Amino acid sequence: MSQSLKGLYVITDEYLTPDETVHSYVEDALMAGASIVQYRNKTKSDEEVETICRILQALCSRHNVPFIIDDRPYLAAKINADGLHIGKDDIPIEEARKIFPKGIIGVSCYGSIRKAKEAQEEGADYVAFGSFFASPTKPHSGMISLNVLHKAKEAVDIPICAIGGISETNIGQIAATQIDMISVVSAAFKGNTKGNVSNLIKGMKI
Repeated sequence: MSQSLKGLYVITDEYLTPDETVHSYVEDALMAGASIVQYRNKTKSDEEVETICRILQALCSRHNVPFIIDDRPYLAAKINADGLHIGKDDIPIEEARKIFPKGIIGVSCYGSIRKAKEAQEEGADYVAFGSFFASPTKPHSGMISLNVLHKAKEAVDIPICAIGGISETNIGQIAATQIDMISVVSAAFKGNTKGNVSNLIKGMKI
């Protein structure tokens, strides 16, 4: 599926896109051209979110778009999700791959090129870097230089994703680095999702 890891990568948020209506937000994003969808919810159990994840997986499948679940390897395996994303406080890639043997695994590398190289060696399918700008959904996230993306392109061969405070006003700066994926949360889902996603995609085409 690595060939599908390109374009605008939207991530849900338990407050901006509550589970009761998240499917409608995701559908609007897909109709507007989102290329990858990640479901992220840090508070509920796997059992509580399984039904909505199955709905989102089916929705993404209809649009031929990868559906990624954040930090829930057992649930990703159970519902045959397209992918799993793990961060610094989550399980190691080797362990994640044992639980989730088939599918995409993405890894947050923050600002570390070393971590990205290690992730590639351990079998990650993509690596993510950020934050590049102040993030409304992760206000305490550390800020890193855009130069990290240029260095990452030289260091790894797998797809690269940028995340963190990216909006219509600055997405062009990220797109100029010619990385594979640009990830957004509030920029996609705060307000008119279809209009937001359309404008973000326009901003990527520099």
